[in-house]
Amino acid sequence: MTELMAARIQMGSSLAFHICFAVLGIGMPALLMITEGLWLRTRNEVYLDLARTWSKAFAVTFGIGAISGTMLSFELGLLWPRFMEFAGGIIGMPFSLEGFAFFIEAIFLAIYLYGWNRLTPRAHFLCGIPLVLGGFLSTFFIVSANAWMNTPAGFKLDANGAITDIDPIAAMFNPAFPTQYLHMLFAALVCSGFAVASVYAVGMLKGRRDEYHRKGLAIGLAFAAIVMPIQLVTGDLIAVMVTKNQPLKLATMEGLYKTTQGAPLTLFGYPDDQKQEVVGGIEIPYLLSILAYNNPNATVQGMEEFPEENWPNTMLVHTAYDLMITVGSALMLPGLIALYAWRRRPHWLEAKPFLWMMVATGPAAYLCMEAGWITTESGRQPWVIYNVLKVEDSVTTATGILGWFILFSAVYVVITVLMISILLRMARKRRQRLAAAELAAEVQGG
Repeated sequence: MTELMAARIQMGSSLAFHICFAVLGIGMPALLMITEGLWLRTRNEVYLDLARTWSKAFAVTFGIGAISGTMLSFELGLLWPRFMEFAGGIIGMPFSLEGFAFFIEAIFLAIYLYGWNRLTPRAHFLCGIPLVLGGFLSTFFIVSANAWMNTPAGFKLDANGAITDIDPIAAMFNPAFPTQYLHMLFAALVCSGFAVASVYAVGMLKGRRDEYHRKGLAIGLAFAAIVMPIQLVTGDLIAVMVTKNQPLKLATMEGLYKTTQGAPLTLFGYPDDQKQEVVGGIEIPYLLSILAYNNPNATVQGMEEFPEENWPNTMLVHTAYDLMITVGSALMLPGLIALYAWRRRPHWLEAKPFLWMMVATGPAAYLCMEAGWITTESGRQPWVIYNVLKVEDSVTTATGILGWFILFSAVYVVITVLMISILLRMARKRRQRLAAAELAAEVQGG
């Protein structure tokens, strides 16, 4: 394995690990505010119990996200020094501002956790607002930096390749930023909602059909189901943006080798670079032209118009894109079924087939999100900064990266095991407290 490949694998695995917790840092504060707001409105103690439980679980995942995010910041400097040297003066501002957003979220999470029974209910609820804003702002700044890598702006290069005319604001608000930010934001909300619903579906399958589990599942599902259609709309906007700014990425996503008028959308299949066709794919006539240009007869550029040495990994990008589209579309189904069942067939909502579907939504949402990031990042290859700086020119010249990759992977495994054990222990303690309370009530009643 080359040092470049080891560095890419280490960075990719670190990002894939961190984003699992980053999305909860965005979505869980909103879920906490909704649930605590329901308690303030109804005074139903189940909502309070849910909010307290989720706040503790969120604190654990937030801590894991902070650790993995810190490791990522070191990896950027250690593994990709040329990238940091080039990009630091242009896009360094949002990285710095993200630190402030993180501290806002961390400070108010501490107040939120220790404020139970110490603040008035209204004051405690209001502490959730900066918690939500902190997560949204962190996403804003990090995604702006990533979007800049896809559509670099806010600088010029002179004849010698030196950077001039730096405009950090233009760099932050680059062409890809608005759609990429919205897409990531709503993806995080969807993942958080389905993750919560999935956990309570498992509990209900184990026979815990109490109000606590029913409401936990209902809140998570309703939250995700409401956001999901908006997420699909932002996905369409992403396609339009990519068409304009990264036509090679669009062609790779679809396995479109030849420039085509009235281009079809090709699902699945095996992209064969030698034959320059997708073998076994399912073509939906004119749909790619419609999605890209809102015109069924529009011409879409094929990969043939770009140098082959600049092609991304066609198989990886096309497969990841298909996975994202297929799973993302399927995630609309639970919400539609629940809407119909709530009005016509309420017993469906506790039937085993539906609960098993809900169990699957949590992992499926995360799979969809990871596939989307693979599409975004791998579709830009071989560039780390699109059409400006290649990945191979950004990697460190130091050796021994494979050893560090193994060490970092071991750290991630240990962290994951510790997190799972802590969350399971918290759930077990809650059940023990409830059992003790029920026993005490029975003794008192007897």
